[in-house]
Amino acid sequence: MNRFLLVALGAALGANARYLVGLWAGRLSATFPYGTFLVNVTGSLLLGFLLTLATGRLNLSPEWRLVLAVGFFGSYTTFSSYAVESLALFREGSLWLGLANVLGNNLVGLLFALLGVLLAQQLR
Repeated sequence: MNRFLLVALGAALGANARYLVGLWAGRLSATFPYGTFLVNVTGSLLLGFLLTLATGRLNLSPEWRLVLAVGFFGSYTTFSSYAVESLALFREGSLWLGLANVLGNNLVGLLFALLGVLLAQQLR
């Protein structure tokens, strides 16, 4: 099957899973974004678990990796990819690259979010 279709299949499932978790978590509180928090932490846990098993105990085909890792978890949360990639850098001994990834994603992400808000406000 075409790789793009495999990613799309996983992405459709991941997006719906994210939506359902968000609906459920939205009932917990309106003052904290529990949905995003739960999606990010559960996605990080599950992607780390899956990739560790996929490279060790399971013989997961490249197609299933596309469906699950890229499609499902890429749609469910990109934070999980960021977390697993940062962890890999730390585990490989690349402390500075790991820190650059963590700080860069957080600080630059926040700054770009602010930039997006400011740009949108200029369109009013």
